Amino acid sequence: MTDVAVVGGGLAGLVATSRLAEAGARVRLFEKRGRVGGRVRSSHEDGFTFDEGFQVLFTAYPAAREELDLDALSLRRFAPGATIARPNHRSTLSDPLRDPGAALHSLFNRDVTLGDKLRVLRLQRDLARRTEREIFAGEDSSIREFLDEYGFSEQFVENFVAPFYGGITLDRSLSSSAAVFRYTFKMLSEGATAVPAEGMGTIPDQLAERARAADASVETGTPVEDLDGTALDLGGETAEFDAVVVAPNPREAERLTGVPTPDEARACVTQYVSVADHDALDTGKRILLNAADERPNTVAPMSAVAPEYAPPDRELLSATFLGEQDADDEALFEEVREALASWYPEHRFDDAELLHTDRVEFAQFVQPPGFRDSLPTAREPGGDVYLAGDFTRWSSIQGALSSGRAASEAVLADHGP
Repeated sequence: MTDVAVVGGGLAGLVATSRLAEAGARVRLFEKRGRVGGRVRSSHEDGFTFDEGFQVLFTAYPAAREELDLDALSLRRFAPGATIARPNHRSTLSDPLRDPGAALHSLFNRDVTLGDKLRVLRLQRDLARRTEREIFAGEDSSIREFLDEYGFSEQFVENFVAPFYGGITLDRSLSSSAAVFRYTFKMLSEGATAVPAEGMGTIPDQLAERARAADASVETGTPVEDLDGTALDLGGETAEFDAVVVAPNPREAERLTGVPTPDEARACVTQYVSVADHDALDTGKRILLNAADERPNTVAPMSAVAPEYAPPDRELLSATFLGEQDADDEALFEEVREALASWYPEHRFDDAELLHTDRVEFAQFVQPPGFRDSLPTAREPGGDVYLAGDFTRWSSIQGALSSGRAASEAVLADHGP
């Protein structure tokens, strides 16, 4: 029986652990924090659920369908599309094929042109025939360059794509890889955007339960101080293994293995705000896009989508600012309240309450055009040491889950169970 250590209890490490243990290997996972999940975590307080930053699951991700029991997560789904907002103005833009109830609103939406709506349908059709590998292969460009070449108008780009993909890539300038845009656009067209009823943290919890069910050892609060070949320094104890999968954050992976990993990060600040249920936002379970500026970039009606996220008499919203923010929490909250009041002049937000703020310094690694050419592979460290993490694929839940599988397959190919 092969003895394998997995360093890091994020999604990638948990998938690698589960798959190796299910194949018959003896696996110990070491996570330095007190709980698994990495960047995918949730906390609960006074009947509210707070994910660590604004996070969602695209149900069309192939790796999510392979690695997760989606039914057991009790997913709550956002409606397709978004609500475009600016002072004294809101409009709905949705997918008429998946959301026929909003078809008329979308058809007569003047924030985007009819030509853009037709181009969206053509792009959906073009991407439906292409796999992830095909979408990421070949020449790359920025999102903005791709949209321009495809013929989308500046009106569509500024009113919809910039805030919407600003939320996905944390880059409202749209300088990120067009391949990321195309693949996530395909996923948005083919599945739902959702959160588990009890928070995004139930995703790693489910994976940890799967690993334990396969007799893997999941050890939290156990940092790995150093790595010498396949020997782990656990802070006073040295443990030897036949193989090691290194699956922490990129900077920690580079420290342990010496393999260069993406070091330039995109940050965000997400605030969770409670309002009275009579001030519920009429979004039809759609995210709000700030078409005027990026303060905040988006507001998501969390409890409208997942009622379990808030007590019955309150509504929970999440508001996300892109990048690190110098302003303190209260100043940012005031900007959120002012934006809401300008978008919803029929409401008062005097009783809005700031409940929780997450400042996530490393939410994603930067993904410029062609970024995948410089990413390490699962076998990059050499010997019997392997890498797993979205930094070996692309910055996403899909990237993390699929990288865990790739690392486990490499270990099994070299060592067997």
